[in-house]
Amino acid sequence: MASSSPALLFPSTSSSSSPSSARVEAVVLFNICDSYVRRPDQADRVIGTLLGSLLPDGTVHVRNSYVVPHSESADQVAIDIEYHHNMYASHQKVNPKEVIVGWFSTGFGVSGGSTLIHDFYSREVQNPIHLTVDTGFTRGEASIKAYISSNLSLGDRHLAAQFQEIPLDLKMIEAEKAGFEILKSTMVEKLPNDLEGMESSMEKLYILIDEIYKYVDDVVEGRVAADNKIGRFISESVASMPKLSPAVFDKLFNDKIQDNLALVYLSSITRTQITIAEKLNTAAQIL
Repeated sequence: MASSSPALLFPSTSSSSSPSSARVEAVVLFNICDSYVRRPDQADRVIGTLLGSLLPDGTVHVRNSYVVPHSESADQVAIDIEYHHNMYASHQKVNPKEVIVGWFSTGFGVSGGSTLIHDFYSREVQNPIHLTVDTGFTRGEASIKAYISSNLSLGDRHLAAQFQEIPLDLKMIEAEKAGFEILKSTMVEKLPNDLEGMESSMEKLYILIDEIYKYVDDVVEGRVAADNKIGRFISESVASMPKLSPAVFDKLFNDKIQDNLALVYLSSITRTQITIAEKLNTAAQIL
């Protein structure tokens, strides 16, 4: 472990200008949450390296991450530099196009030791970003923020480092959004099964359709001004749906439901058989 290090030999792919925004893949957030759950008992937070690339428009695209062991006190931070070196070198063998773009930490906002850690990453890459994930649900949800650091100076004298928040875009597909919403919730009794998930999706779909109906009625009645962009989007959405008769649609939907029920039934039988086999095996060992 060490609290400081010489200049590292990693190539810098950033420009001298600060990043304008950040885009984060869902797998990065899941990795951070998983690392927080698996953290040592004495650790208040976890930190790690963010990997990705800098896009031409100034956006930092974060695609991957890994945890870096560390310890910190009120005025000192120690980072396992050798572990960090080995992890980065191993990752470069698999994904050579993904370079260091910053670092992450769990917790709400920027803490006192963040400046020291940010200085460490500033020696590896110009203008690194700092991603924070509030795993403690300080404000009722897992807020996620991205920062860049700028120096506050008085003449030639450096006073302090200031963290400034930048726009953050969470890049997720629909399935990842569902999982992320569960992670953001402070209370989850149980994970939904296939049928419950389908029911929840259909309820949300009905709400969206009702909102579209209301908007179209308001435009027709002259209560709101028409928006050509929204109109084209609705037209394209309707045109993308296959033209099926109600009878054909009901058959396809029912067939799919039957398939899902069959899978649930087979899964239940399999779990029951495994449980019985385990109990028989335990009983045989006792005898």
